[in-house]
Amino acid sequence: MTAPIRVLIVDDSATIRSLLSALLSRDPQIEVVGEAPEPAVARQMIKDLSPDVITLDVEMPHMNGLEFLEKIMRLRPMPVVMVSTLTQKGAEVTLAALELGAVDFFPKPTDNAAALLEGGGAELVAKVKAAARARVRPLSRTIVVPPLEGFDPGDSVVAIGSSTGGVEALLQVLSAFPANCPPTVITQHMPPHFTASFAARLSRMCRPQVSEARDGDVLRPGHVFIAPGGEAHLEITGRTTLRCKLDASAPVSGHRPSVDVLFRSVAASAGGRAVGAILTGMGSDGASGLLEMRKAGAATIGQDEASAIIYGMPRAAFERGAVQTQLPLEKIGPEILRLCGTEKEKRHARSG
Repeated sequence: MTAPIRVLIVDDSATIRSLLSALLSRDPQIEVVGEAPEPAVARQMIKDLSPDVITLDVEMPHMNGLEFLEKIMRLRPMPVVMVSTLTQKGAEVTLAALELGAVDFFPKPTDNAAALLEGGGAELVAKVKAAARARVRPLSRTIVVPPLEGFDPGDSVVAIGSSTGGVEALLQVLSAFPANCPPTVITQHMPPHFTASFAARLSRMCRPQVSEARDGDVLRPGHVFIAPGGEAHLEITGRTTLRCKLDASAPVSGHRPSVDVLFRSVAASAGGRAVGAILTGMGSDGASGLLEMRKAGAATIGQDEASAIIYGMPRAAFERGAVQTQLPLEKIGPEILRLCGTEKEKRHARSG
């Protein structure tokens, strides 16, 4: 039998520690080896217990979760799942934690803790198991790519899908984009309240304008649109003038927004003038949609196994034949731009 995943819970609330321990201990593949009320105690327990995964609270006495996470990722990189509140402040801090190297986050149970306990905490268990399999690397900063001189986006369209590990990955990809990048649409698996903060954060850190997509937004160069987390699927519609469409229908393959839904709409509306990229994430969302994009003539890219935090979505797409090229994360942004230029040249040659 495979040894159980050893988990250390770090939270200043005894109630939350007890609840998280109860949720995780229900799964025979997980063993809670310790509970720490604050980072100083956790530091010693990490040395003594060598856990496989840490769940880490954001707000704690003496040293907050972000400071402690940064020390962990610099000195002893290991899988960390942040436990945070679903608030504006919680979203900002959680996004910063994911950029520092946390694998994922779990919404802290507050008012409805009893209901969560009754439900079995399947989401938390899944996140901890995924974190145990994640490729965690020492803390590093985003590689900043110099802006392209004289880039012409033409009529190209870019579509990107990602999930676990996607916060860091999308920042890396978009950091290569110039201010007049091709119009870009993104589906990143996130809960409500988080994507608006994420878009604003990316807009501050990257050259293009990044925003949460609204129904009817026109796709235009220099703009990046992110699907609203947990609320609606993002699609694009139209032929000459492409627009965002938000669809609040049921989840697809367990996800809303779904990468497959986005990619299929791009295949139908943009066809061969599109470039699709699938990044790190659990599961297979996006694989069939990316294949439809490739069949429609779009260029397609998948993140390679070595650079992906979770090589699930890119693997599924690659094995299904949807991926033309696999690349390490730092090369995906520049390759998207190159492909947009290449496809534009091909179209001009055909029209001439």
